[in-house]
Amino acid sequence: MAVTVSLVFLFGLVLFFLLRNHSLSAGAAFVAVMFGFFLASTGASGPINHLAIAVVHSIPNP
Repeated sequence: MAVTVSLVFLFGLVLFFLLRNHSLSAGAAFVAVMFGFFLASTGASGPINHLAIAVVHSIPNP
């Protein structure tokens, strides 16, 4: 659960800085957020979560 919250915070921070630097319009950010929201409610959420967990576990701890 902690990894999910951290990834949500990370992606939210990236969207914030893209909006702040005018690299991404507000409409495109809304579409990106809504896509993620609706993707989370599909059957693809399980494999995406497993992939994210595998990536996090593959990063070596110092």
